[in-house]
Amino acid sequence: MNGRLILQLALFGLAMAIATVYVVPPGVASPLWLGIVIGSAFLIARRAPGKFFLHGFLVGLANWVSVTGTHVLLFDAYVARHGQDVAAMQAMTVPAMGVLAPVVGWMRRYGVPVPGASGVLIGLLAWAGSKVLRRKTVRVSAPSRERTPDAGASAGNFPRDEA
Repeated sequence: MNGRLILQLALFGLAMAIATVYVVPPGVASPLWLGIVIGSAFLIARRAPGKFFLHGFLVGLANWVSVTGTHVLLFDAYVARHGQDVAAMQAMTVPAMGVLAPVVGWMRRYGVPVPGASGVLIGLLAWAGSKVLRRKTVRVSAPSRERTPDAGASAGNFPRDEA
């Protein structure tokens, strides 16, 4: 597990979450997120020591936490720039979910994405990318330590090492 890689990629998500509040217009956010997802998957496929799906899933969860925290903490600023997005989310009908209805309502109110969805996507892309970008390892074997008889020695008699 490469925690440093996960943290570094999660910082891209945090930067994007803050940028969506103050800088990025609503129509541009989705293509930028797609670039972050694909870029994260590529970097995981190249740099992670293994467990590519888990690395991608954890990056996606970290991105979800940063987006959720940013949208909740900076809600007024987010709504000022993304009012149509929030209104569209709130206008969606919620199927009868019983216990989950308040959670889904809260997610719709603050414009929060589905937890884990981007993690599954990044994880699958990283896993697939690791198969395509599989690093070819060259195994260098140590020289053989097998002793062979001298040309003049009889079979079974090996010369002694003299040091």
